[in-house]
Amino acid sequence: MTNHYCDLKNADVILIMGSNAAEHHPIAFKWIMRAKDKGATIIHVDPRYTRTSARCDFHVPLRSGTDIAFLGGMINYILQNNKYFKDYVVNYTNAPFIVNSGFNFKDGLFSGYDAQKRKYNKDTWTFDKDANGVPKRDMTLSDPRCVFQLLKKHYSRYTLDKVSSITGVSKENLLKVYKAYSATGRPDKSGTECYALGWTQHTTGVQNIRSMAIIQLLLGNMGIAGGGINALRGEPNVQGSTDHCILYGNLPGYLKMPVASLDTLEHYLKKCTPVSNDPQSANYYTNYPKFFVSFLKSMWGDKATKDNEFGYQWMPKLDDGKAYSTMHMFDAMYEGKVKGYFCVGADTAVSTPNSNKVRKAMEKLDWLVGENIFDNETHSFWKGPGVDPAKIKTECFLLPASATMEKEGSQSNSGRWVQWKYKAAEAPGDAIPVGEIELKIMAEVKKLYQKEGGPNASAITNLKWDYFDSKGHMDVLKISQQINGHFTKDTVIEDKAKGTSTLFKKGQCVPTFGNLKDDGSTACGNWIMAGSFDEKGFNKMAKRGKDDPTGLGLFPNWSFAWPVNRRIIYNRASCDVHGKPYNPKRKLLEWVGNKWVGDVPDGPWPPMANKEKGKYPFIMKADGVGSIFGPAMAEGPFPEHYEPVESPLTKNPMSGQLNNPAIYIFKSDLDKVASASEKYPYVCTTYSCTEHWCSGALTRWQAWLLEAMPELYVEIGHKLAEEKGIKNGSRVKVSSIRGEVECVAMVTRRFKPFTVEAKTVHQVGLPFNYGWLFPADGSGGDSTNLLTPSVGDANVFCPEYKAFMVNVEKA
Repeated sequence: MTNHYCDLKNADVILIMGSNAAEHHPIAFKWIMRAKDKGATIIHVDPRYTRTSARCDFHVPLRSGTDIAFLGGMINYILQNNKYFKDYVVNYTNAPFIVNSGFNFKDGLFSGYDAQKRKYNKDTWTFDKDANGVPKRDMTLSDPRCVFQLLKKHYSRYTLDKVSSITGVSKENLLKVYKAYSATGRPDKSGTECYALGWTQHTTGVQNIRSMAIIQLLLGNMGIAGGGINALRGEPNVQGSTDHCILYGNLPGYLKMPVASLDTLEHYLKKCTPVSNDPQSANYYTNYPKFFVSFLKSMWGDKATKDNEFGYQWMPKLDDGKAYSTMHMFDAMYEGKVKGYFCVGADTAVSTPNSNKVRKAMEKLDWLVGENIFDNETHSFWKGPGVDPAKIKTECFLLPASATMEKEGSQSNSGRWVQWKYKAAEAPGDAIPVGEIELKIMAEVKKLYQKEGGPNASAITNLKWDYFDSKGHMDVLKISQQINGHFTKDTVIEDKAKGTSTLFKKGQCVPTFGNLKDDGSTACGNWIMAGSFDEKGFNKMAKRGKDDPTGLGLFPNWSFAWPVNRRIIYNRASCDVHGKPYNPKRKLLEWVGNKWVGDVPDGPWPPMANKEKGKYPFIMKADGVGSIFGPAMAEGPFPEHYEPVESPLTKNPMSGQLNNPAIYIFKSDLDKVASASEKYPYVCTTYSCTEHWCSGALTRWQAWLLEAMPELYVEIGHKLAEEKGIKNGSRVKVSSIRGEVECVAMVTRRFKPFTVEAKTVHQVGLPFNYGWLFPADGSGGDSTNLLTPSVGDANVFCPEYKAFMVNVEKA
């Protein structure tokens, strides 16, 4: 989240899209309801009517996979009706930037597309620069090549008629949403958006979010109280897991994983450290070398020296141009290229798309190790439906792990608040925390390498791995302090602003990431967490102060928020170029005298009106401003509507390009697609039910939850049920080209048919919480992901769970 849960109360309009917040994020929804109590308008846009819809001012259903068309229509409405916040747009976004004259867009494709590689050459996705290398600007926003005019041209195609015909949303409902939300494009109003998996799990997932980012920048809703784009993360530590690099392309703190072609530390740092010639751009990632070298020191300690590039050659490196997402991993496993698999806190035989392929892939492993609280369909795939255990060569292990209340440590909520928690109960039997399992396994691996050697042995034998306490257990405080960072030698830090200098002794915690160095004098496991301990070793994550000086719900003394306890990021954008808050009634920051007062500011620099020392507010962007034009995206700098890979349409109403042109296509014999097929005529989406959690691997073992929601079901609208002769409670078969499941029909008014391109399109939905292992009698049904396709977003490969084609028949 750019903001945080408590801040939701400050919004005048809240758009919930891609989320069922009331059921899946009830704590966040509490703050949404506080906003409503204060007069805020709450809007829910979702294919299905849910408990969230029931509490909102109005619900607007749309066909799954058409979010960009819907949001593109809103962008067009904002531009055509001058609803944008011009002062903000001109000063704080790249709307005035002049784009390369070679850039163009035609029939669904941007300039530079290579159809054979399914990739873009982005040479024309650049800005014209002046003699000093600074992007040229037209502050009047009238130049036909400026971002603003190109944006206007691109989205002029997204008319009410066109958007309605794609999404199935009536023009009246479109206008209702557009008018309500665009009313926040003024200094005294704020609007926020809450999303979850309903936006990310598409082949255009990143661009769904980008579309909303453009809207928020146009309306001036970024960096302000009651604004932002706010991802609602489900499991309590999803935010923490991404912060600490659960995704294959990241290192802790979102540093970049090295690739093979970056063969030296110098080459890596040059590639990853952005350059800006604009004197008003803070370009904070110029500090990237400090963050990365400090990370290397945390990995290999005293063994990482300047002479050996601080251990850079010991770092694993990805092959250039290759992806290692979950889908890629199982594709390689299916091809027999992967021999062993650690499955930690997951149930991939249920939760991964095209689950038949996943289960077949695991049959080709030599070994599989599960670490979990209970057994699940992944650990026991060898005895699943249709499997002969005698023919499975995979050796399977299950290591018992302790549950969240049985261990101490930090948990990060969606708002980046990192909160310390304590053990409430002892784990049963031999169960220990997953972290301790990993710690002990790696300690043994290190011993084996020291004794026997092996490939790249130095990377293992030199590893700093002294995180055990006196009893041989994981020392969570020691690990957390290593993540925070410490000085590796006595160091004097000068504060030029205060005119003071402070001596820090070797081993002391660094008080902030501003103290990190690229000379080896600091070690830091995750730079964004620097400051979670102070220099005396006090754990700020354990703070529980309830004071709220601003009255905005910042609660600065409750836990620690990264970065540097900042509660709303890019917060200097809440003020004009003179440092005066756009909205004095919701004053987040203000320049008073010679300093910022309020939230922890995004940097100490004076306001932008000070041409000598002032800095733009978007400090993590090289050019210092918000990106309306986003050249980093795989499929285009402006979001464009493409149909899901499986769609009821044979043609994209917006262009000649049916699907996202940059997605990766898997080609195994089990990767099948059926689009606009008479055999599979209905749009299907997936979601979680309130009574179960994720794959259900934890909740299906709880008798009272299973009694409340005992088995897989499919929600079907009344009209479709009448056409098919299906009654509420009937047994039905739901099938796709990849597989089928049997379940109970829930005939409901929550789904209604859409009119899409002048024809009726029915949509159905299934929860993804069930699997064959438990209930043990098989009455719960099997995984919905037997139906879903192995296709994903072009940027991050998040699977398209939310829109695919099925058939529904009586069982």
